[in-house]
Amino acid sequence: MVARNNPREIYLVREYDAPIDAVWEAWTDVEQVAKWWGPRGFTLTTHSKDLRPGGIWHYTMHGPDGVDYPNKTLYHEVVEREKLVYDHGGYDDRPPLFRVTVNFSEVDGKTNMEMSMVLPTAEEAEATRKFIKEVGGFSTWDRLAEYLSETENGKNCFVINRSFEAPIEQVFEMWTNPEHLANWLPPSGMKMTWLRKELFENGSCFFSMSNGEDFTLYAQFQFVEINQPNRVVYLQRFCDANENITCHPAMETFPSELRTTVLLAAECQQSTRVTVISETLENVIESELGAFRQARTGMTQGWTGSFDKLEDLLRTDSEDNS
Repeated sequence: MVARNNPREIYLVREYDAPIDAVWEAWTDVEQVAKWWGPRGFTLTTHSKDLRPGGIWHYTMHGPDGVDYPNKTLYHEVVEREKLVYDHGGYDDRPPLFRVTVNFSEVDGKTNMEMSMVLPTAEEAEATRKFIKEVGGFSTWDRLAEYLSETENGKNCFVINRSFEAPIEQVFEMWTNPEHLANWLPPSGMKMTWLRKELFENGSCFFSMSNGEDFTLYAQFQFVEINQPNRVVYLQRFCDANENITCHPAMETFPSELRTTVLLAAECQQSTRVTVISETLENVIESELGAFRQARTGMTQGWTGSFDKLEDLLRTDSEDNS
């Protein structure tokens, strides 16, 4: 999520590998929106929806802790397959939180979604940014990507996005320099040790991650593609200490191999959006697929912790070079 010149605005862009018709229907059809709307762990009940200027979408979000969050969205503009403008977060006893404008456009069969959320003051915008990050609000748009991937392309995947206040070349360096990667990729409390670091196209890396006490994970990265500065693709495999392919040490039914694509895109001035997409392979079995889907919340938490460390590392690197 990136602020543009308007300090009262929260702005984000997402690209979906689906035609605009599919994205629009996912947004506006009550049965489909229930499959992805809200942070991970939330479910949705629509009570009524009147998709027209002046119409109201009345729904309740159900949190994973059992708390219900009633909402009434008031639509101001509805331009089919192009634009939505609405007030978000209001209800009978409270005013809306902010005005949302969503623009949809299609290029080469993919859909670009551009979203602007405008709040009354810059202070409220900053507080909302922090709140969205704390509650995992980013994952709403990641869940939409996962839903579209499954319904449109028949692929089961995990998606997470994060925007960093750093130029794309600097962020790419953090992904492809093994010394940098070891400083931010491990989950909190874990240390990464390279046992082989062939971090180049067709190269293979072997490493361990350990908490220094009772848990050690071994894994391989087989790099399929490294296209500077926009794309890194690798196969991730769980291994034992001798590089034999095995299951995750803490999740026996989790897939032993995933294909991960890292996309980097320049976004605003001196900002880079990173999209991580991890897909199951064709030979995945049903129990592994179920474990993969169940693990998405934990994967979001793990990547969020890693991205927090990457953000700190980029900030420190920028300060050292200024």
